[in-house]
Amino acid sequence: MLQQLHSDTAKHARRLSLALANTQEQIRAAQALRHKVFVEEMGARLTPGTPGLDQDLFDPYCEHLIVQDDETGEVVGTYRILTPHQARRLGSYYADTEFDLTRLQHLRSQFVEVGRSCVHPDYRNGATIALLWSGLAEYMRRHGYQYLIGCASISLSDGGHCAASLYRKLIETAYAPIEWRVFPRCPLPLAALDQRLPVPTPPLIKGYLRAGALICGEPAWDPDFNTADLFVLLPMRRIDTRYAKHFVR
Repeated sequence: MLQQLHSDTAKHARRLSLALANTQEQIRAAQALRHKVFVEEMGARLTPGTPGLDQDLFDPYCEHLIVQDDETGEVVGTYRILTPHQARRLGSYYADTEFDLTRLQHLRSQFVEVGRSCVHPDYRNGATIALLWSGLAEYMRRHGYQYLIGCASISLSDGGHCAASLYRKLIETAYAPIEWRVFPRCPLPLAALDQRLPVPTPPLIKGYLRAGALICGEPAWDPDFNTADLFVLLPMRRIDTRYAKHFVR
């Protein structure tokens, strides 16, 4: 069981608590937050299910890391976690649906996949994501897993030019070695896009890279979320000690 962590956030003068969801009510609250962010805010087109909830076939196999406002009990941040054992039971990681991971086959028994990361709009001040990352790091340490993987999303609201430019910028300093490359099943058409725009790195991706993560291949196009997804791999041994205080509590 992940130990409960707390953080004070001056902006709201409230305490935030982090834990693994242990009731269906908490899981549904995380799924409701995901629906609010991905569907209502970002316009994602998701498979119809329970109204107001973001649910898919991976959810029953995942653990759900949640941040709650201690005053209201509201879930204000979440990540879902898929372990190697559960991925084998299910038959794949979520990333397998977007990328060919053949070159990483020998590492699969040490993969922990994280995804569906989101934070309530009123709590995007750093404290919430810091708690989530602390929880992920503690989870990895406690269970002895060596690699954190996930799909980091970039909006395609401009047609894909910013995503293509960001990919081109990131691989200059954070490209994985060729033996760790993955291949998108539905590639973003990079050749048809402007790849030289001066674009900022989104905070979540910037955090991954500062911690020591690598970009493992060209972006995949996710039409349901209207995003370009980058496959990110973070070997725990690479966590930058100068940045560890932001990732490991």
